[in-house]
Amino acid sequence: MIRVILNKIGLSIIAILVFGTAYGHELNGTIVSEDNVPLEGVGVFNRTTGGYTYSNISGYFELDDISVGDVIFFSSLGYENQEITITEGQLDATITIVLKESAVSLDQVVLVSKVNALSQFVDVDVKANPVKSSQEVLRRVPGLIIGQHAGGGKAEQIFLRGFDIDHGTDIAINVDGMPVNMVSHAHGQGYADMHFIIPETIDNIDFGKGPYYANQGNFNTAGYVNLKTRETIDQNLVSIEAGQFNTLRALSMLKITEGDKSNAYLASEMVLTDGVFESPQNFNRLNIMGRYNFNNREDEKLTISLSHFQSKWDASGQIPQRAVDQGLISRFGAIDDTEGGSTSRSNIWVNHTKQLDEHRTIKSHAYVSAYDFELFSNFTFFLEDPVNADQIQQFEDRVIIGAETAYNRSFHLEDHSSQLNYTAGVGFRYDDVNNNQLSRTQNRSTLLERLAFGNVDEVNAYAFAEATYKKGKWTFNPGLRMDYFRFDYQDQIPELYTSLSETKVFFGPKFNTIFAASDNLQLFAKTGIGFHSNDTRVVVANSGEDILPGAFGADLGAIVKPTDRLVINAALWALYLQQEFVYVGDAGIVEPSGKTRRVGADFGLRYQLTDWLYFNGDINYTYARSTEEADGEDFIPLAPDLTSAGGFAVRDLGNFSGGINYRYIKDRPANEDNSIVAEGYFVTDLNLNYSVNNWTFGVIVENLFDIDWNETQFATESRLFNEPTSFEEIHFTPGVPFFVRGKLSVNF
Repeated sequence: MIRVILNKIGLSIIAILVFGTAYGHELNGTIVSEDNVPLEGVGVFNRTTGGYTYSNISGYFELDDISVGDVIFFSSLGYENQEITITEGQLDATITIVLKESAVSLDQVVLVSKVNALSQFVDVDVKANPVKSSQEVLRRVPGLIIGQHAGGGKAEQIFLRGFDIDHGTDIAINVDGMPVNMVSHAHGQGYADMHFIIPETIDNIDFGKGPYYANQGNFNTAGYVNLKTRETIDQNLVSIEAGQFNTLRALSMLKITEGDKSNAYLASEMVLTDGVFESPQNFNRLNIMGRYNFNNREDEKLTISLSHFQSKWDASGQIPQRAVDQGLISRFGAIDDTEGGSTSRSNIWVNHTKQLDEHRTIKSHAYVSAYDFELFSNFTFFLEDPVNADQIQQFEDRVIIGAETAYNRSFHLEDHSSQLNYTAGVGFRYDDVNNNQLSRTQNRSTLLERLAFGNVDEVNAYAFAEATYKKGKWTFNPGLRMDYFRFDYQDQIPELYTSLSETKVFFGPKFNTIFAASDNLQLFAKTGIGFHSNDTRVVVANSGEDILPGAFGADLGAIVKPTDRLVINAALWALYLQQEFVYVGDAGIVEPSGKTRRVGADFGLRYQLTDWLYFNGDINYTYARSTEEADGEDFIPLAPDLTSAGGFAVRDLGNFSGGINYRYIKDRPANEDNSIVAEGYFVTDLNLNYSVNNWTFGVIVENLFDIDWNETQFATESRLFNEPTSFEEIHFTPGVPFFVRGKLSVNF
């Protein structure tokens, strides 16, 4: 059935391409800044017909279906809006639009018929209240909650749409096209450590929920997040933060060269802290990123980026609730404070855009990453080994190589009231993982036993195609993606050479529909088939059977912009996941999880109350259950059913700026029968800044009201040294208490 539908869509598109020719009136021109620099990505929107386009590298745009009296709107974040009314003399004319810089405001974003239109409005959240830490990056995605359980050393635990995503199993995260997720990782599939990203370099966040996007593949089950970093910086920046718990952060962003068509900058970050725990964390992190950007302002753009990240820390681990209740330790104490680890990642990535003509573009990116990871943990204390304790070591060395090229073309259709745009792309990713291991150790130095030890080679080659056809108020977006995987695992534990290999191909059709009822109301329906990603060790253990289970999703929703400064979004959604297998990195075992069903509702509101005051808030509800278990025993552990986040941001109020933000997660089941509950929390953060000339003095406060909260929680069976039997209960990492630090920065 799917093949028949896709064939019909393909034939329709071919017919349009063959017989479509350009008739009717159009408007074209160039958009520049006040300094006469061409501006790329400026939205050009016909308020009368709903047609839209964006300026390209040279600032050029071309808009079809133009008639006398049409109102054309030009908008870009950080620039004053412009609006013109078409006269007889402007039909088929070439014009120049000059945009003036302005403070970011919600009225600079126009509601257009894009599949992920909400991303444009959330981008205002980022610009109005910039990200201040790597932990804060993902929190900007509506409905996404994170938790840290190694004080900033490990990747965060992620929750989205009723998924405990662990460190990234069901969300695809990329930076400038370079993947963050690690396949077949020593700690867990999809491990996504974002700490190599310097927060101040982030320009915008593009995201989408559900498996509906042809250009997103592995890990895109609950959704995807694409981070775009700055191509250039306007001013040099030096900043230093200092605060409680011996915390120090230093940042610099410096221009290296600056010319008419090329520039370069260097950004660096250092973080030191002992952490909030009684045992000093001895945490240190170093980041450095260099970027060269070339733009000929005509038809070509190139960026070359290099970065290096390294981090080292000690940790107090997850502690059992009973140890705190019995007074054995405090909330910030430890049962085993020999935990900790180190990690590093070095990257080089290249992004290239070539504008072949006004209607054809080729975009390419390529990357190479060298990565290593070592982690020592103890989750069960003396359960397995009452003498030496249960410390485990996870370790790997990895090299990642990948590239992608996508071709885009737009067409004028003969009745000049409809538009067609299609994109086709191919790419690959290769992970070479050596000495991937799980071992039992003591005091981080003595190897007691290897539980898993091997080399992983995993290749993912893919191709995708999608079309966007706009006719009147309707927009149709069919797409198809093909993923090919080759999984190789060389097990180094047996004395005899043991190498296992499997291949798998997955086809994922997508179809999205948008109805623009008016220029301030958009209705949408999304549907698509993706897959749950799996570890190479799962694949070979199950001989390739049922190892890429399908994820079937659908969204139905609306985005409303009743005024220029108010946006409301709402959606109902469902996601069904087939049988999946999971490789449990902490135990070295393959574990079936069964079929699951999730249904939910999203609601969000963004309001520019005044030029200087901005509000955003999101509420997300999910009903998540296993479909193969009896009622009352079908809960999905740690799946949140109600979350919310939001806050107020103040900008340019005299010399003051800042914001106050909250995040909330309701109590949730920690095991299948809900007999163990992970406690929810409501945490508030605050930041205030005062600027004089090019100097800024700031205060950052985490957990403003100093509540006791548990950042991450698990139902774990453990045994303490003096206990005759084991207990299963909540083990948690405490959330940070009231934590204040000062900030001083200068731009020049």
